[in-house]
Amino acid sequence: MANSDTDGGGDAQSSPGDLAARVVSTATSDIGSFIRSQRESAQVSLRQLAQTAGVSNPYLSQIERGLRKPSAEVLASIAKGLRVSSEVLYVRAGLLEERPHSPVVDAVHGDESITERQKQVLLEIYYSFRRENDAGPEDETPGRTPMTPTTTGE
Repeated sequence: MANSDTDGGGDAQSSPGDLAARVVSTATSDIGSFIRSQRESAQVSLRQLAQTAGVSNPYLSQIERGLRKPSAEVLASIAKGLRVSSEVLYVRAGLLEERPHSPVVDAVHGDESITERQKQVLLEIYYSFRRENDAGPEDETPGRTPMTPTTTGE
């Protein structure tokens, strides 16, 4: 009786619900550790981020330890407090699928020395150059929609 759950060989008998629970648990842990690492690299205290994001210290601590799965709204508030893209947190949390990017887009998003707004401006310039050099309107932004490249002057 003890063998079925404790020997590690019970995967063949796992239900789809068990698999889903493990995936959610892994995503929750992943997003929590990612938020913690971002917070620490930004040199922001748990208390400061909790206040900025509008959540309690214990709740944010539980998120970071993988005990709670935050809603999209809470993730957006945390992203704002960390000055990172909400999309990055949504992908880490499993709420969005990761899309393929160009090396330029990946480099811009991966650069921690510039602000989120600076990243947006750089990408808008990059996309405008791409559109200018493309023969047609297709493949304007591989895997990502520009923030507001065509809204000026219309």
